[in-house]
Amino acid sequence: MKNDMSTLRPCLYEELVPGGGHTSFILKRGRVLRIKDIEGGANVSATFLNADQKSERFNLPDTLKGQHTAKLTAGHCLYSDMGRVLLAISEDSCGWHDSFGGVMNAQEVEEKYGPGRYQELRNKFHRNGHDNLLVEMGKWNLNIQDLLMVVNFFSKVIVDEAGQFFFVEGNSSAGDYIDLYAPMDVLIILTALQHPMDPSPQYNPKPISFSIHDVVEDGISFGCHTSRPENGRAFFNTALYCV
Repeated sequence: MKNDMSTLRPCLYEELVPGGGHTSFILKRGRVLRIKDIEGGANVSATFLNADQKSERFNLPDTLKGQHTAKLTAGHCLYSDMGRVLLAISEDSCGWHDSFGGVMNAQEVEEKYGPGRYQELRNKFHRNGHDNLLVEMGKWNLNIQDLLMVVNFFSKVIVDEAGQFFFVEGNSSAGDYIDLYAPMDVLIILTALQHPMDPSPQYNPKPISFSIHDVVEDGISFGCHTSRPENGRAFFNTALYCV
């Protein structure tokens, strides 16, 4: 699903996240977060929590089994462990976002890309998703026990008939984006690093940008409400919580 900005009001805030960078913020109820792949080939590892009750977290297994899918795209919702909708994918120009790959830790990054210490490389040192996410989580009084599951936006991983996983290169092009509508206040934590299954032997994470918008049309998440009966119930649970 590829549309323009007609359903969104002008940007309230915009930020560039360099390759290897990380950030966190609260997306307020009724607003849309647009994440954009600037150069093509980006990967954004992200996790989500209820901004007001951080014991409520993103639940990836429920997200997938409740919608009978192994990929994420427009019309899908990101469920919490309380059966509520943290975020709804209202628009998506990419078409496939990975739910399998997770993130790498420091040892895995060194094994894949070689030594990349700050002492030699300064700001170009090799970062890893595990530590980047923990740095951001620490700003919200969260720690390693709160780091559970992530989505890898802009990446595609398929499974063959033998059950083997394969990374699909070239899934995202320059300018591709995904819009995430928040039916409740959500804490977003993300980092822009290469997917763990990216076959490139070079450490070269791509930059992304994100922007926050008010919504013009009240029905922006209608397709997510109706794509699965489970989504309708999850939206009802969310509305009941927000009353």
